[in-house]
Amino acid sequence: MKLHEIKGTYDAIFSLGDLCLASIQLRQNNLRPFAGVLDWMGSPLLSNVNRLLKYRFYGFMDSSHLSILGYAGDKIVVSEDAYHIVSNHDFESGKNTLSHLATYPQVKDKFDRRIQRFLKKMDTCERILFVRTEGDMEDAEALQKILSGLVRNDFRVLIVNHADVRDLVEDDWPLKKVCAVRLPAVDKWTGNDHLWRKLFEGIELK
Repeated sequence: MKLHEIKGTYDAIFSLGDLCLASIQLRQNNLRPFAGVLDWMGSPLLSNVNRLLKYRFYGFMDSSHLSILGYAGDKIVVSEDAYHIVSNHDFESGKNTLSHLATYPQVKDKFDRRIQRFLKKMDTCERILFVRTEGDMEDAEALQKILSGLVRNDFRVLIVNHADVRDLVEDDWPLKKVCAVRLPAVDKWTGNDHLWRKLFEGIELK
């Protein structure tokens, strides 16, 4: 799928990781009306996200799946070991310790709400866009198949890989629902803002 084919109007747009970058760019471009499940988490392998979607988030963030990794600034980093996804921003160090996650019930409730909203959108929206940073064609093809079984109506996927390129490069993956592009890897957090704006030109929410 080519970049021009993802243009148009969507009922919902969701980030599928791998870090916070996609969510940040969606927010900066006024395309993020509500939070998604993976917005502020670390999900480096698309294959694990595929598994999470395939099983409809079954058991995600259950207390028996969690391992405390340590401090990162004013947050405690927690690993969701069943799906190999990391919570970087959910547990404040002032309210939690490395031996006790006191705010776990509130965090779990938040994720449960986001999961239910996500699954409802999959069932009710006419057209959905998913944005993912980092992923190869094999995992993208698997994602397309899983979403075809999860989304009731139409969807598109935008995969943004970061590589040794100087500008926006459009890839030609033979996938019906997936558009893949490459952006410069240098200073990817703020240096590509103009390219993200270009990516999202012609895309809007109802």
